[in-house]
Amino acid sequence: MLKRLVVTGYKQHELGIFDDKNPGVRFIKKALENRFRALIDEGLEWILVSGQLGVETWAAEVAIEMKEEFPHLKFALLTPFLEQENKWNEANQEKYKEIVRQADFHRSLTNRPYEAPWQFIEKNKFFLRNSDGILIMYDEETDGSPKFIKKEAEQYAERNDYQVMLITADDLRVVTEEEQYDSWE
Repeated sequence: MLKRLVVTGYKQHELGIFDDKNPGVRFIKKALENRFRALIDEGLEWILVSGQLGVETWAAEVAIEMKEEFPHLKFALLTPFLEQENKWNEANQEKYKEIVRQADFHRSLTNRPYEAPWQFIEKNKFFLRNSDGILIMYDEETDGSPKFIKKEAEQYAERNDYQVMLITADDLRVVTEEEQYDSWE
């Protein structure tokens, strides 16, 4: 049973999204919500993110919104290093602080600021060892940073009882079409 789900995917700049006013954010959040709902019905209890801008922060926002309907749902923000938000613009820092404030659990996996890529590698290993599955917003047609965790997760799943799930461009297209169809009714 999948109780603890890691959620990751593209960073917002990899999608060409530079603020939450972009209409694509609504469709991404809807796709995440749809997947979360199905998994909650199957026993999902925790959503885990590292708090990167993009899919991870949108997933955290969706989890926060869904807690009203599903009070047992919890989300953890586990950053790879301290002060990851320090170089972000003020709006993103404020959004991040709000997510931290509403997290059911929050800590940094290394108790120091960014030093080197090893901190991301260790974060990935920690997430795989401490979850039952991963949901990655990634499409083979659009290269980006999620390919690394996807490869690690697939290798981990070969040796362990672990689920690797994707939200692809096709999934987002379906959500967009459904939303447009619903708006016509």
